[in-house]
Amino acid sequence: MSETNSSPSPKISSKFVHLHVHSMYSLLNAVPTPKELAQAAKEDGQETLAVTDAGALYGAIDFYKACIKEGIKPIIGLDAFLAPRTRHDKEAQIDKPRARLVLLAKTFLGYQNLIQLVTTSNLEGFYYRPRLDQELIKKHSEGLICIIPSFAGEIALAFKEQDHDKASEKLDWYKGVFGNDCYLEITHHPEIFEHAGIQEKIIKLARTTNTELVAAHDVYYLKKEDRIARETMIKIQSGGVVDTTNDHGIEEDFSFITQAEALEKFSATPDAISNTVKIAEQCNVEIEIGTHWYFPDYKIASGRKPDDELQVTSYAGVAWRGLSLENPEVKTRLDYELEVIKNKGYAGYFLVVGDLLRESRERGILTTIRGSVAGSLTTYVLGITNVDPLEYKLPFERFLNPERPSAPDIDMDYADNRRDEIIEYAKTKYGADKVAQIGTFGTMMARAAVRDVARALGHPYSVGDHIAKLIPLGSQGFPMTIKKALEIETDLAKLYKSDAESREVIDLAKRIEGRVRHIGVHAAGVVIAPAPLSQFVPIQPDSKTGKFVTQYEMKSVGEDGVGLLKFDFLGIKNLSILADAVKRVKKIRGEIIDIEKIPLDDKKTFTMLANGQTMGLFQLNGSGMTAFLKQLKPSTIHDINAMVALYRPGPMESIPQYIERKHNPQLITYLDPRLNTILDRSYGVITYQDDVMAIARILAGYSWL
Repeated sequence: MSETNSSPSPKISSKFVHLHVHSMYSLLNAVPTPKELAQAAKEDGQETLAVTDAGALYGAIDFYKACIKEGIKPIIGLDAFLAPRTRHDKEAQIDKPRARLVLLAKTFLGYQNLIQLVTTSNLEGFYYRPRLDQELIKKHSEGLICIIPSFAGEIALAFKEQDHDKASEKLDWYKGVFGNDCYLEITHHPEIFEHAGIQEKIIKLARTTNTELVAAHDVYYLKKEDRIARETMIKIQSGGVVDTTNDHGIEEDFSFITQAEALEKFSATPDAISNTVKIAEQCNVEIEIGTHWYFPDYKIASGRKPDDELQVTSYAGVAWRGLSLENPEVKTRLDYELEVIKNKGYAGYFLVVGDLLRESRERGILTTIRGSVAGSLTTYVLGITNVDPLEYKLPFERFLNPERPSAPDIDMDYADNRRDEIIEYAKTKYGADKVAQIGTFGTMMARAAVRDVARALGHPYSVGDHIAKLIPLGSQGFPMTIKKALEIETDLAKLYKSDAESREVIDLAKRIEGRVRHIGVHAAGVVIAPAPLSQFVPIQPDSKTGKFVTQYEMKSVGEDGVGLLKFDFLGIKNLSILADAVKRVKKIRGEIIDIEKIPLDDKKTFTMLANGQTMGLFQLNGSGMTAFLKQLKPSTIHDINAMVALYRPGPMESIPQYIERKHNPQLITYLDPRLNTILDRSYGVITYQDDVMAIARILAGYSWL
């Protein structure tokens, strides 16, 4: 896990530090991204910054990395919802949360307590919102600073109800739990009715009870003019129409104020300003990002160490695969791979994956593996993959580069109607509290943002729909943005210039485009931790299935984040279809088909392909592919592999050349004799990424780095 900085923190020269800040991870309630917040702090000379999103830690790691990149010390916090009674009480009209509490992590233990609080508030306390109660707060208070908010804090709410005794009682309880780490927040909002009066009462209570004050300016957007963007996001979530008729000059202001503005606003309470710096100096949490990986706690029955167990089982698997250690090529390759795996410390990972797939085989669940892992002889003899990398000249280094500190990544495909069985097996084996699916965030993409904004502004549906249809679709990995669409789509640019209504929608959509809208479940990603997940990441139940989901998305939870290795459990419909076909053959004809031992040189199959009988064939159907197959007349599995690899934009131009060379070997030429050993099976045509890598190494002298 991560370490706490035990050395004294250097003094901060900033005069004011923002300690109550919301990012876009407050889900349609705040505008700025973590990157924008960190940049704003840097521009104003603020050396540290807190994030306190509403009821969740979704953006904690994203914020942490953004701050580190800008040279800003990050403070991880939470703007928590409080249960009126206990977290277990969920009675209508009574237990909907009203009060809030800001908590900041002083130490790594405090950060872990935030994770525990968020997790339990979701798993046990959710009612409209994830809620904390006094029991939870007291149990997980160590390492935390408590700030009682000026708007929705229990003291402020008591003052609004004219209940001064209740305000005092609540403050006594918080001070009893947090001691000197309990602060009363004050904010400066003269534009909000009766707010100044409440602040005066808070200040008076602080003075009479010897409680520290802390100045804050709740941040929901960076600039004052972004208020309308936040209002629009709120209406997108809740429905209704944004009121654009008011005089915005006197509207509430929750922008990112500068240090100079803060000093002016809180000139009457200089101690509240200096306490922001005092708190910031106390908050020193260091999280290891991308430096360490945590493997599941795989129990080895033999008592061997993981490296030894992997070698023993791999050697045993050689004979199972019909290979021999007497073959120098097999022995040399296997020992080389095992040495790389040992040096990287990844043996445990391979044992875990091997066990999952062994369980699948025993249950009769069809599986396969995709991607670069097919280049590993170790995974082949372990039964993880089903392709002999020696036969197909697949490099191990594309999967696990000995010169790069990258984590292994094995994508496991399962029959989609039985995938959940293996996830449940993992929960049973390692513990339900150690296994969860990875969360993913849905964002407001260009077209959707335009439609949502148009509706929130009260425009007819046709307005947003017309604009959205003018925005081109993006491509995989390259989503379309409104800015880019305006540059490449002339009709959209003309509409923007000529129509004020459309310009209003587009300008506002650009300000909220890309913001997080909701959390969902990653299609395949699962994490398995060596200890309860709540020691690493916050957890919440999926709203649809109730299954555990991490609040950190893939980049934050995995090798580029807190270090939990991702296991991909992909559900593939075609595997379910194949399993059903095998089952039907057995039932109808009494024959048992082993799908992994189907001959790859079956002449009838190649004849069918050459005749264009491809309907329903995975990756080989469709008019374009079928036409090429009829020309090619494939006769080996290598022909099929080549067609699948080449039939895509770019490489598709090489298909006619491949076909010509297959039918006329005299056309086969090599620019360099050394290419013969690389491209012999593809008739001298560069076909695979592996070909390119091999050429770079053999001809150009590149290393794997």
